[in-house]
Amino acid sequence: MQTDKSIVLLLIVVMFFWALCYPLILLGLEYSPHISFAAMRATAAGAIMLLIATFTGKKHPTDLKMWFYLFLIGVGATALGFYGMFHASEFVKPGLATVVTNLQPLLTAVFASMFLHEKITSKGKFGLLLGFVGVLIIVYSSWLNNGSSNAGLSGLSYLSLSVLGLAVSNILIKKIIGKIDVFIAMGWQLFLGGLILWIVALSTENISDVVWSEDFVLSLIGLVLLGTVLVYWLWFSILEKTPLNYANSYAYLVPVFGISMGVIFYQETFTLQTFIGITIIVLGITININQGE
Repeated sequence: MQTDKSIVLLLIVVMFFWALCYPLILLGLEYSPHISFAAMRATAAGAIMLLIATFTGKKHPTDLKMWFYLFLIGVGATALGFYGMFHASEFVKPGLATVVTNLQPLLTAVFASMFLHEKITSKGKFGLLLGFVGVLIIVYSSWLNNGSSNAGLSGLSYLSLSVLGLAVSNILIKKIIGKIDVFIAMGWQLFLGGLILWIVALSTENISDVVWSEDFVLSLIGLVLLGTVLVYWLWFSILEKTPLNYANSYAYLVPVFGISMGVIFYQETFTLQTFIGITIIVLGITININQGE
């Protein structure tokens, strides 16, 4: 397993930009309907990645099995992932959203054990349980501070949908590693998932409600280039060199970045319960990383 400093640095960059997505989404939602915004992000990023693939002479898949995998990844990572993420941003502050999304590596570890035969030891299972307890503590603390359980429940429901989609898609991405170019794979899954989002958006929203303000354009560009094209390219490349559970365990940095952004830019409360929850999450995933030692 390659775990040199360059891989660690790339993982840190990926987790930072994933945490940055929620503040950018919150900024853009002031000017656009939810699903239309998500669909724009997905199709624009997919188109850019496919253009890069075309100009660099990459080959598109020809077998139906690979197309089926790309479609399923698009449904999970893009259609479900973006749908839940963009809707949740209406109800849940960015810092809390990144913490709850941290359930994704824990769920992925379970799926990896089931479908990729990546073994989880008793020590690893204990780490997963600790991580889950840490998330529950932070969520409970947020409900107490915000006093809006109905909105919080709606936000957590959308986040759970996003987490499930991302976890399943990570397993599928790992299965196609080495069989297809990163720009082809991620470009098509984004484009296919984006088409599903457009069907939902055109059926339930009015695209003319989009206000093309400077803030909206900046948030969309940031999400497309940094939060999608760059992140998916780096993530796919990392998974070519490291096991899924190892790489995914670095997601414990996402809530750290997210809570920091929330406190600095959105006046989110950093309580003792939040600190305890983050500490337990970090401890749990650290144990999961080192479960084989």
